[in-house]
Amino acid sequence: MGVFGKSIRIKGEVHSTSDLTIEGQVEGPITCEGFALQVSPAAAVDGEVIARDVTVFGRASGQIIATEMVDIRSSAEVHGKVLAPRVILHEGGVLQGRVEPQHVDAALSVSKFRRKAT
Repeated sequence: MGVFGKSIRIKGEVHSTSDLTIEGQVEGPITCEGFALQVSPAAAVDGEVIARDVTVFGRASGQIIATEMVDIRSSAEVHGKVLAPRVILHEGGVLQGRVEPQHVDAALSVSKFRRKAT
């Protein structure tokens, strides 16, 4: 499991081959395909996220694609499109955007195509 601590601020692409916890700030796409991503309470993520499971305690802006589940906790703010077969929104959690469980496979294909093109 990887951890980006509270003092870490990343501007750019993040690719992880294990479960990942973000405690700082990330501006850019995060790819954690096949693994879990956790956005801690003080963390902020701005960019596309791809993972097996995404749990948000902090702030996330952008498109979130999860092959299994997105869990938006009571302290979380999510702004953008959420694509996952299962979405949990806890009381007090904020979701401003859309949930599209039926478009996960298409979104993954488009995202992979974009990464290959760059």
